[in-house]
Amino acid sequence: MTGSNKKIRVLLVDDSAFMRKVMLGIISADPGMQVIGEAGDGREAVALAESLRPDVISMDINMPHLDGLAATEIIMSRNPRPIVIVSSESQEGARGTLSALQLGAVDFVTKPSSAINLDMNSVREELTRKLRTAAKVRVVRTATRPKTAQAEAILDAPQTAEKAAAPAARPANGAAAGERCPLVILAASTGGPAALMRLVPNIRRDFPAAMVLALHMPASFTGQFTEQLAEASAIRVKEAAAGEALCPGTLYVCPGSHHLRISAAGNIQLDDGPRIAGYRPCADATLESAAAWAGPMATGVILTGMGNDGARGALAVKEAGGYVIAQDEATSMIFGMPQETIRAGAAHDVLALDAIPAALEKRVLYLRGALKVGAL
Repeated sequence: MTGSNKKIRVLLVDDSAFMRKVMLGIISADPGMQVIGEAGDGREAVALAESLRPDVISMDINMPHLDGLAATEIIMSRNPRPIVIVSSESQEGARGTLSALQLGAVDFVTKPSSAINLDMNSVREELTRKLRTAAKVRVVRTATRPKTAQAEAILDAPQTAEKAAAPAARPANGAAAGERCPLVILAASTGGPAALMRLVPNIRRDFPAAMVLALHMPASFTGQFTEQLAEASAIRVKEAAAGEALCPGTLYVCPGSHHLRISAAGNIQLDDGPRIAGYRPCADATLESAAAWAGPMATGVILTGMGNDGARGALAVKEAGGYVIAQDEATSMIFGMPQETIRAGAAHDVLALDAIPAALEKRVLYLRGALKVGAL
């Protein structure tokens, strides 16, 4: 983290000299930041990250010699620095960006479709804001994460065993869709993809609750993220569709273009209306509707992210007799959303990320038992 009177030192990585010039102009125009180095490929990025020790790195994905994904993995394994991915919104760009986030990158900015000065100026505020925020993030080594082929060769890691093929998505655990069942709502923003890729694969296939995810992510990325999360998880993971009934053993991912609410009949409602308090999807809207439908069978989980989305909804879950978990500061990339939930008095428990799956299972099994004896 930089001192209050020091400029944020940025390493700029992009294979296009023109793009670097445009971004240099944008970053240099911010009085609180300065570009201390430029790299035209991933190899240069790795070397400069080590020698210059920047406060934050702006990282392209598609580059020669060593791409941004492999460079991110090497930097986060050897000499971790906060990284903001700047990439296209194409399917290939989305896949690479999401993989980089899972490897420890803090955030991302989507490049306009045509890389001209005017287009990059359209993301000027987003780029500088995310670089400033990322520079404050505590980063850790991520050497235990799966290696890309390029990074593995450079790191000379002994990891050669092939992973077993991920199980195909399976139907839920036999419970009827739409029946009254425990409901878990996950809410996340900055740092969310990496946190979810650790949390959700630890949920068992026959988890006896329906799960809904409200993640602050553009619509062009949520479909790809859903696919990657499904490949890594035992529980069924799918993008939510309007009108479908909630079913235990399934995680429904809200499309980034919509808000998601639960109807009185237990069906998914999608609303592409304007942002709510600056967010779409808005976790508060999802949590409040879940509290109204599920009451004491609702469980809210507020994960890493900027802002206060989820705090009001978590309080609604608590007031309806439900249960709320906030991710702890030590394992949160950004403690904003969990902290606001705690400040609102909504959290029953504050847990490390890796402790959340067991807590969810314990809670859901308790609710299932209570349902059997008619206590709910």
